[in-house]
Amino acid sequence: MKKLIIIAFMALGIQAANAQQDELFGQVPDHTPMMNDTWETINKLMYKVTHKDNQTIYTPHFPDELKAIDKKVVTLPGYLVPVNGGRDHETFMLSVLPIMQCMFCGQGDVPPMVEIFMKKGKKVRFTEEPIKIKGTVRLNSNTQEGNSEIQILDAELI
Repeated sequence: MKKLIIIAFMALGIQAANAQQDELFGQVPDHTPMMNDTWETINKLMYKVTHKDNQTIYTPHFPDELKAIDKKVVTLPGYLVPVNGGRDHETFMLSVLPIMQCMFCGQGDVPPMVEIFMKKGKKVRFTEEPIKIKGTVRLNSNTQEGNSEIQILDAELI
């Protein structure tokens, strides 16, 4: 009888803990939604796939809608993803998802990350909070000139 009572109390305790955990985590969003018209346009990036010498080659293809923002000043909210160590960053990636959430595991239309080059002499301190960047779009078809096919140059934190 004692064993039955102990098991019953344990089951009630586990159930209460699960309910409390569901209540706590149910109120906290995974991240602040960052999608805007610019991110939607960035999401139009496509790749031409070719094969040469047993290698698969991915060449970026920029549809007209994406070409339309090339060399234009845009404002882009997102999460800072460092490419180098340290607290302050002149160059980094910007994502619609936080660094702690896998950008490859999202469901649906998760746009590619954008490479940010801050205006000369400007740096951004690392934060897990969303930031907003303003700068000039550069479509980079040669990824030997940077890490990303889509870059923001002369960026400023706003």
